[in-house]
Amino acid sequence: MAQRVTDGTSLGSGVLEGVSRLLEPVDAELARRYPGDPGTRQPVHTVYVPADTVTPGTVREWGEAASALLESHAPDAASLARVLGMDEELAGPVHARIQDKLRREPVEDLRIDFEDGYGVRPDDEEDAAAVRAAKLIADVFADGAEGPVPAYAGIRMKCMEAAVRDRGIRTLDLFLTGLMEAGGLPDGLVLTLPKVTYPEQVTAMVRLCEEFEKARGLDAGRIGFEIQIETTQSILGADGRATVARLIDAAEGRATSLHYGTFDYSASCGVSAAYQAMDHPAADHAKAVMQVAAAGTGVRLSDGSTNVVPTGDRVRVHDAWRLHHSLVRRSLARAYYQGWDMHPGHLPTRYAAVYAFYREGMRRAGERLAAYVGDAQGDVMDEPATARALSGYLLRGLDCGALDSTEVAEVSGLDRAALDRLAGR
Repeated sequence: MAQRVTDGTSLGSGVLEGVSRLLEPVDAELARRYPGDPGTRQPVHTVYVPADTVTPGTVREWGEAASALLESHAPDAASLARVLGMDEELAGPVHARIQDKLRREPVEDLRIDFEDGYGVRPDDEEDAAAVRAAKLIADVFADGAEGPVPAYAGIRMKCMEAAVRDRGIRTLDLFLTGLMEAGGLPDGLVLTLPKVTYPEQVTAMVRLCEEFEKARGLDAGRIGFEIQIETTQSILGADGRATVARLIDAAEGRATSLHYGTFDYSASCGVSAAYQAMDHPAADHAKAVMQVAAAGTGVRLSDGSTNVVPTGDRVRVHDAWRLHHSLVRRSLARAYYQGWDMHPGHLPTRYAAVYAFYREGMRRAGERLAAYVGDAQGDVMDEPATARALSGYLLRGLDCGALDSTEVAEVSGLDRAALDRLAGR
């Protein structure tokens, strides 16, 4: 007998309950795998410094060296605009903000390198360097620390391959233990696991983190880490599957970001040295796979670096600056909001590219958000997903110093809390 329609619908409550039971596992899986943006600040770059050369004054020294280079080769907004092909009106606030940034926070994320930048050393030498790195990071984040302080800092250990596995684990243990003895793990701590090829290597890192947390009485899940994508196997496995998605899953919620390694990955693809670059087609393919795999997971992306250093005479410095600036701009347009900087001379063009990117679009983004919130009819009808993207854009600009809250509020009518809500943070 057919069910009698009483309220304008035909499906009974039992049908809805059945569908809900059917999809409960899917709902749980979606919530686990795709929690969305973590709502924290993402640095615009990571600066790598070998463990044997880093000192308590490294961040300040990088800022001073970058400021001196800027003063020598682009001392004012007009000269910066000529070198980089930037609009002169835009160059004014960009140049001023670069100068301020280099004094206040020249390095946003410092990574003390025990891998390629450090090499293989005698065990006692690396032991001492790991202990020294722990003290340096503890001092960086200590209350009342003097000088410019990065928002994030940590180490890149050696990888999980058999030849260096034990050494990398010992360095990690010495470093984390040193931090605990100095007062605990700082909030801005970042660890980097390089040259990952198999998900099991990420699982091993998870187990190390778990055991350290147990040994030191830390909350479960306290320690997270970055995964470096430097090998072809980390993009496409021997089974034909996209390995990078499996790496994120293997991290069991501890992966904070994926970092693309320009030169190791290019070399593993057989790209000759002269053509190993962030904009090579092999690099674009790898980063596109990373981007899709990480979308919605809360795991962020970082592009790699250029090895062309701005040193020498003015012509060479300007050529290197133009190259670096164009590569950073290219990354930003492709939604890679972070990259690596390997030399103080890269800082002026890192911030020039980043600040111009956010400042040139600030007014338009703010106006679109104001129209969206006010439900006004404009020349663009934005969806909630676009409102999230627009809010995220302004928030990243605020975080790095490209924008300030007063001018964002003027163009959007929104304060930081409202932007956070729209961005889903």
